[in-house]
Formats: sequence, C-alpha cells, structure tokens
Amino acid sequence: MSFWRAVLKALFSSPISTFGTVLLAFMIFIAVFGPSLSPYDPREVSGRPFSPPSAEHWLGTNDIGQDIFSEILWGTRVSLLIGLVAASTAIVFGTAVGVVSSLAGGWVDVVLMRITDIVLTIPFLPLAVVLAAFLGPSLWNTAAVIAVVIWARPARVVRSQSLSIRNLTYVEAATALGGRFNHILIRHVLPGVVPLALSQFILATSSSILTEASLSFLGLGDPIQKSWGTILFYAQARGAFLNGSWPWWVIPPGLLISITVLSFVLIGRALEDVLMPRLKAR
Repeated sequence: MSFWRAVLKALFSSPISTFGTVLLAFMIFIAVFGPSLSPYDPREVSGRPFSPPSAEHWLGTNDIGQDIFSEILWGTRVSLLIGLVAASTAIVFGTAVGVVSSLAGGWVDVVLMRITDIVLTIPFLPLAVVLAAFLGPSLWNTAAVIAVVIWARPARVVRSQSLSIRNLTYVEAATALGGRFNHILIRHVLPGVVPLALSQFILATSSSILTEASLSFLGLGDPIQKSWGTILFYAQARGAFLNGSWPWWVIPPGLLISITVLSFVLIGRALEDVLMPRLKAR
C-alpha cells in the first residue's frame, strides 16, 4: 500500500478519525472562503456597541460595534495560518535534528540531544511567554516563538525512529559497503521517518493553534491581526464578562479553538495507529 493510500485509510479508518477529518475540512473551508463570505469588514463599525445577536449581526457586536461573526471568519484564517507555519517550521527543524543526530552519532548526537533535553525540560508556556514578550507582537514572531518551543519533541521521536532504521541489517550492510551519507539518508532513512513526521506535524499544529490562542489572550499576539486569541483578549479586556456579552463574544471563538484542536488530535492519533505498524515492519 502506498504512503498516501495509507494516509487516506487513516483519515477514514474509524468513526472517530472520520469525525476529526470532517471537522478539520469544515475549518479549512472557513479559513479559505470565510473572508469572502463575511457579511461585514471586521475592522469597520457596523452596528451599535455590545449589540446582542440579531438578523443583522448573527453573533452580535463588540465594544466598538464591529461584527463578531465577521471577526471569527477572518480569525479562522489567521489562527490556522499561524498554526500551520509554526508546526511546519518545528517539524522540519526537529526532523533534521533527529536524523542528523542519529546518523552522525558520537559527540554530535550527544550535543544535539542535550540541547533537545534542555528545551523539553523548560515549562512550555512560560518559555513561549518570555520569548513572545522579548520579540514583540507580530504574526511571524508568534509563529517563530511557537516553533522554538515545540520542535524538541518531534526531534526526539524522529531520532528514535531513525536509530531503529539505521540498525536494520540492510542499512548496516549498505553503510559497511561504503554507502554515502546522502544515499543512506535518502534511500533508507527518510522513507521511514516521513510518515512519523507527518503524524507529528498534525499533533504539532494542534499545539501551535492552542499556544497562539494562549499568547494572544495574554496580549502577546499581533493586536492588528484578527485571530481567535485576539478576539478573546479584547473580550476579556473590554468587559465582556461584566456587561453580559460573553455568550456571543467569548464562547464562539473558544468553541472553534476546541473543535480545531480536537480535530487535529483525532487525525494525528489515527495516523499514528495506521502508519506506525508500517514503520515497525520496515
């Protein structure tokens, strides 16, 4: 069975994975087409401040009269973009560290794994908060901060898989016969670690989205960009819980964060269950 057929099988291998796939497809649809379907420009005043949900404003308005439903549609794209960019960066870097560490061995392996262990031992969110505060509010700074704090786990997992591949009989034989590093890497190691890296990427994306929302809620995200986290930040900062507007200002973005993270987790676990037997059988 080809790799992509195995991935497709994983996405629909059970009711739970199918549910996660449908949820994620729906969120991607909103991210792609949501701004075009938005009834208002989320940056413009379109109603009275703190208006409750109505036919004109499905989720009401915020403290300055901006349409919350339009904010959420635009924020879906921003939140998913940051999650995907941060996760992609973390997986590429973590996979490179894990593969190089396992193949090089010796002092290179020791140094890279000690750095990885240090990152893993530092509390996740406090490290992200410190880095975000140091770099300043920016969309790409947020993505960079998230990538810095989540690359270590994929690096450790990929190294373990890469070591098991390197110790296979035919790989040891290829090395003993003078196989070049590039040949061993491309021909034997990468085909074995790419499926694992894919499942790690899915799980890293869920962590990235949740971390972005946390940083933005704390006021460390880009205040200009509409994201689920910044919506929650302004709702908390501008009295949504005091004036009773929280049901339509806080719950919808919080629910979308939960749904999106859940969909990625369900898909990531399904990919691990289907692809890991292929890895162990190599």
